[in-house]
Amino acid sequence: MSSTESPSVPAASVLPRVAPVRVGEGERLRTVGLPGVTLSLRSRPPAREGLPPAFFVHGLGGSSQNWSSLMAELDGVVDGEAVDLPGFGDSPPPDDGDYSITGHARAVIRCLDAAGRGPVHLFGNSLGGAVATRVAAVRPDLVRTLTLVSPALPELRIQRTAVPTGLLGVPGIAALFTRLTREWTAEQRVRGVMALCYGDPGRVSPEAFGHAVEELERRQQLPYFWDAMARSARGIVNAYTLGGQHGLWRQAERVLAPTLLIYGGRDQLVGFRMARKAARSFRDSRLLSLPEAGHVAMMEYPELVAGAFRELLAHAGTPGGDTAADTDTES
Repeated sequence: MSSTESPSVPAASVLPRVAPVRVGEGERLRTVGLPGVTLSLRSRPPAREGLPPAFFVHGLGGSSQNWSSLMAELDGVVDGEAVDLPGFGDSPPPDDGDYSITGHARAVIRCLDAAGRGPVHLFGNSLGGAVATRVAAVRPDLVRTLTLVSPALPELRIQRTAVPTGLLGVPGIAALFTRLTREWTAEQRVRGVMALCYGDPGRVSPEAFGHAVEELERRQQLPYFWDAMARSARGIVNAYTLGGQHGLWRQAERVLAPTLLIYGGRDQLVGFRMARKAARSFRDSRLLSLPEAGHVAMMEYPELVAGAFRELLAHAGTPGGDTAADTDTES
């Protein structure tokens, strides 16, 4: 895999100048150019040589920064790298404009193939959970374990609080929403997102809130910001309607990797009731239920998520260990 600061792909060559993306203490960023896509990757220098590789995939509207707290908690456990999906974070849009679940999964697969670091411990949240599920199903050779935080898998009864996010995928709605909310400040938008995504928005520190506002202000200057949001939301909706071998629940059943499922009791976007269905669908799964968490447990409770992942490693690496399909932990 080659790193480059000046990717030659067309999508990256027309981007406006915006403020640089934030790099947290102990983190580093690099950019990789791959066929049809340029990706920004966030990592921490490994604590020591020989740590197993991990790869983190964020959700709709998120970025690699969503994994910073968890990566810090797993320092010394894995050699982790978090991706900005095409059109999000610091990654430009894909050349083909494909923001479907399959398109995002293809970008992840290309990245992992080019790096040659697999199999990896693969993490995914929300949209990233659906992407990670597809990757694990179609390329089991790339995935050692799978950890899904509130994965966006199809629900028969969508929560009312999730409807506005799904409506972003309807053609014209994003443009209408932009016009209707043009007077909203970045602070107002961030408060709204945190109220939707966190079980308790009061857990967000003033510093973290300020960083989120800065990042939103930066991304709103990008001409493709709302397009990437709308097309990715449409990709989730379209994936919900797929049947047969391409259906996400069918693909969940094909996943061979030991899987950790994490669901928040206060999640307003992915129904907590889906936890049991997921535990039944993934053949070798463990379930962590966090009653006070919302949609981004790895940001709200990184220490608990890290602890559950360590238990997954012990479970997956112990010969003759317990292989029960459902270990429900209440925290």
